[in-house]
Amino acid sequence: MTNRPALKTVLFDLDGTLVDTAPDLSETLNRLLVRHQQPICSLESVRPYVSHGTIGMLGFAFGITKDDPEFAQLRQEFLEIYENHLCYRSKLFDGMDGVLKFIEEQNLLWGVVTNKPDFLTQPLMQKLSLNQRCACIVSGDTLAKNKPDPAPMFYAAKLAGCEASECIYVGDAERDIEAGRRAGMHTLIARYGYIKNDDDPDQWQADGNLDHPAELIDWLCNCKATV
Repeated sequence: MTNRPALKTVLFDLDGTLVDTAPDLSETLNRLLVRHQQPICSLESVRPYVSHGTIGMLGFAFGITKDDPEFAQLRQEFLEIYENHLCYRSKLFDGMDGVLKFIEEQNLLWGVVTNKPDFLTQPLMQKLSLNQRCACIVSGDTLAKNKPDPAPMFYAAKLAGCEASECIYVGDAERDIEAGRRAGMHTLIARYGYIKNDDDPDQWQADGNLDHPAELIDWLCNCKATV
């Protein structure tokens, strides 16, 4: 980490990194499956697909792709159900509240860069009382492009009042790490998140790995000591 600018901001992916949204998303998917007279899925079977959004979850449950004729309608139905079932069981991952408090105590900023649509991101952050604590929220439709394009990363850094090179980005999907790397950020893989069995995080070229959110505190301390 030598010869890198001083760290100023920690950016998080939302689903599967900052917040465990899988229970509510799994419930939403099952309500959609019941509506279409299909067998429901267990939470554990759905969890690995959550970070891949509706494409991943609908693909898993209905065996379709975004190019199938029925995908758009199913996606719309899914989003309508989810909007009304947004935060019943969703919560910060265990240990994450302590991480956020540590970040704030160190006079660092933190924010969110997600591919989740803004009409879902904003109310979720509000319900969890996180929206007033963070420096920025960049949703999947905030800009014309989303991850893995680096544009949202640069925009989040701008909102936080720093350079992208002064940020860490933590995510649980390959596109998260790709977007962070392309923006010149430090990148960390949230291995505790929604990673599929056939994913290969070792090939994502991140700067480090987190098996538990609390490990980010040690990483931040080490980073601060070596920049």
